[in-house]
Amino acid sequence: MDKFDVTVIGSGPGGYVAAIRCAQLGMKTAIIERYNTLGGTCLNVGCIPSKALLDSSEHFHNAQSKFKEHGINIKDLKVDLKQMIKRKNEVVEQTSGGIGFLMKKNKIEVIQGHATFKDKNTIEVQPDKGKKITVVTAKTIIATGSKPMSLPGIEIDKKRIISSTEALNLKTIPKSLILIGGGVIGLELGSVFGRMGTKVTVLEYMDSIIPTMDKALGKELAKSLKPLGFEILVNHKVTGASVKGNVVTVAAEDKNGKKVSVKGDYCLMAVGRKPYTDNLGLENAGVKLDPQGRIEVNDHLATSTEGIYAIGDVIKGAMLAHKAEEEGVLVAEQMAGQKPHINYRLIPGVVYTWPEVASVGYTEAELKADGRNFRSGSFPFKASGRARASMDLEGFVKVHVDAETDEILGVHMIGPRAADMIAEAVVAMEYRASAEDIARMSHAHPTFTEAMKEACLDATGKRALHI
Repeated sequence: MDKFDVTVIGSGPGGYVAAIRCAQLGMKTAIIERYNTLGGTCLNVGCIPSKALLDSSEHFHNAQSKFKEHGINIKDLKVDLKQMIKRKNEVVEQTSGGIGFLMKKNKIEVIQGHATFKDKNTIEVQPDKGKKITVVTAKTIIATGSKPMSLPGIEIDKKRIISSTEALNLKTIPKSLILIGGGVIGLELGSVFGRMGTKVTVLEYMDSIIPTMDKALGKELAKSLKPLGFEILVNHKVTGASVKGNVVTVAAEDKNGKKVSVKGDYCLMAVGRKPYTDNLGLENAGVKLDPQGRIEVNDHLATSTEGIYAIGDVIKGAMLAHKAEEEGVLVAEQMAGQKPHINYRLIPGVVYTWPEVASVGYTEAELKADGRNFRSGSFPFKASGRARASMDLEGFVKVHVDAETDEILGVHMIGPRAADMIAEAVVAMEYRASAEDIARMSHAHPTFTEAMKEACLDATGKRALHI
């Protein structure tokens, strides 16, 4: 029987970061992982492998569509999907192995198997092979993540109606792909195959793709995706899906009740994810769930049972790896008597299409709904020297500021390297900077980040210099 100060259930970004921080703070720490590899969904079948494929497919697309204009001629260009998948798997293996190294470095005991609470201080772990292991722990952090959702009446058969997990390992490039859901997961994986010639049809229930982000971003992204062979149908409710042979047929209807039928080689179900709380024995520990199946926590991420905490996708809030990491650090530091905090409004969201999309803070719709008096400034990448040099002219940076104080309230961007550029906005907003502050800071030339400065200049009185 092993005894620990803290035990983390789940080794995804939230779990392994929480474990590292606990160990750094002097706690005897264990981490329990159901599968044989560390890293959870993000490292194994989510963030990391999808970005590897996105990068590979973008290289191919650029070689096909842009290299000639750069003066680079390539004959007989083609995709080797087997090699692309092999490289993706190697990236996953290296990254997961890196987590194993970090566990050893920080003297964290890794226990493989499915964890079930026997009581609030006792966890039984059933390995794939062998006898159960009993873990006694003073405190526990639940970080078991999430799994793909489906729609009522539609079963993910993992053959033709697939989730993101199966999409990462397709053996051939589909001629056609139907995406149910126009959010981050669907559009990223749709982009992978769209760049390689797949006709992609998006069925989105809301009135815009990436509907949780600023409307202007969704509109601009739709324009960028259409040349890749995307057909985007918003305001469409999916009513069913069937498989006959190698063809999937998806039935839907628009907001006026007009029925449509879409056929494809595969249908990717991308309507979101749900918390993974099955068979954890939470009832044995007195841990309560909310009506959505998430673990209930207070502002300190403590559950209804003293000494048990929950972080990441199993609790309320955005299902983002970096949000889970911040929560893991917060819980660990609270256990050590520190007083950390998280500003959830400043957790950035990113879509790794190309152009990339990134957003933080209030959207225009939210500010209007709140009755806030605000100004906006924007700058298009087509006016950026760096963007012209790299032929990345799509997109813009948009900044919302308080009309009286000039404090930056929200930053929304679509364009080259937006995923990296959004960090400047997060730093600025954490320190409650004004648009004038950013406008007066020197930004290296030529860089994509000059677009942030120009957007802030535009927001402070239409002072942008290059438009």
